[in-house]
Amino acid sequence: MKNVTFSDTDQVKKVSRRVGYGIVITLIVVFVLAGNPITVVPAGFVGVKDFFGNVGKTPLESGVHVVMPFTKVVKMSVKTHEIKEAADVPSKEGLILKLEVSLLFRLDPQSAPRVYKTLGINYIHVVVEPQFRSSIREITASHDAKALYSSARQEIAGAILSRFHKLTGENGIITEQVLLRKVDLPAVVAKAIQQKLKSEQEAEQMKFVLQKATQEAERKRIEAKGIADFQRIVAKGISAQLLEWKGIEATEKLADSPNAKVVVIGNSKNGLPIILGNSK
Repeated sequence: MKNVTFSDTDQVKKVSRRVGYGIVITLIVVFVLAGNPITVVPAGFVGVKDFFGNVGKTPLESGVHVVMPFTKVVKMSVKTHEIKEAADVPSKEGLILKLEVSLLFRLDPQSAPRVYKTLGINYIHVVVEPQFRSSIREITASHDAKALYSSARQEIAGAILSRFHKLTGENGIITEQVLLRKVDLPAVVAKAIQQKLKSEQEAEQMKFVLQKATQEAERKRIEAKGIADFQRIVAKGISAQLLEWKGIEATEKLADSPNAKVVVIGNSKNGLPIILGNSK
């Protein structure tokens, strides 16, 4: 039988410690890896840390992050989303309109942890869609159906956007735009509205024609008054003596002219000449 020396015992202890350390390190590595401490948040998303129900207050931006093991990182999109809503809504007159409306919105990145904690990851179905439908019905009920066929259409879209923002702004929803894509009315009602709009346009056109005619008449009146004033002023400056003097001046010029002529002086009441003969 071989004797075991102290050196052999020490060697066994060292090996045992090394094996133990290796097992511990391996368990730690397995534990850490199992806890998934490294997470990647893709572009257009933020990460919300959830450690066994304890939600972190600061969202993780896109990129690679190291978190505490066993922390669940929920990725929430902050891209622009579109919701298309087709609804039957009442107008101010009580008509039922068929609308197709789109909403463009996105999640506020800094509000993502609060939204996740209070509304959950399905916040679109919980808050956005119901409030959007409510905003559409509330605004259309306060406008006439014909407004959807006129320039007031953009005003209605803006009112829906403002109402939706008021209802959801505190929930971290950033509204961007509301688009009225399609409006359907009963055929008879649509025809009546179109006819009414046509009549209004014709009335506005007639107002423009009458206004233009009035302006033209005023222009002619002012022009005629100017001519009359000119003639009156000129008439006041013409006298019999002036006419006789002009006649004498004309006679002198004719007498000096080399053209063949016969000038008879003093034929008329004012003594102006009579000119006989043709110019050569």
